[in-house]
Amino acid sequence: MSTELTRLQTRLIEHFQRGFPTTPRPFETIANELGTSEDTVISAISDLKDKGCLDRIGATYATGRAGASCLAAMEVPDDQLEKIAAQVSHFTEINHNYEREDKLNLWFVVTTADQASLDTTIKAIEAKTGFPVYRMPMIEHYRLDLGFALKWN
Repeated sequence: MSTELTRLQTRLIEHFQRGFPTTPRPFETIANELGTSEDTVISAISDLKDKGCLDRIGATYATGRAGASCLAAMEVPDDQLEKIAAQVSHFTEINHNYEREDKLNLWFVVTTADQASLDTTIKAIEAKTGFPVYRMPMIEHYRLDLGFALKWN
């Protein structure tokens, strides 16, 4: 099933995955750049969220530059995967999660202000879901560009 996006929504996604304005009123800054109103931008983003096309707007940081983070995984029965993934995603410390075809089939990154908060968050995820969370140590750092084009030429 495909979701129809307006021209403005497509432009918002493609142009502001990187370089999101860090101004006191970022949606006004975006509106000025795109030649529309702040209310129109906010409405378009709200609609994207309602359609399930957008989960959050927020910064991502290079590992080790601020706070504490870790890659984590869980072993979840297939028939509970969607429910448990939704529970994990409900935590604001989770940027995204994804399914992998392996015994450890639900993977996610936890990012917090400090190590104590990271430990608390992981314990809270375990308590909420009833499944253990396995922490994956970083052996080598990779920086991936997580911006994606909506149209291919």
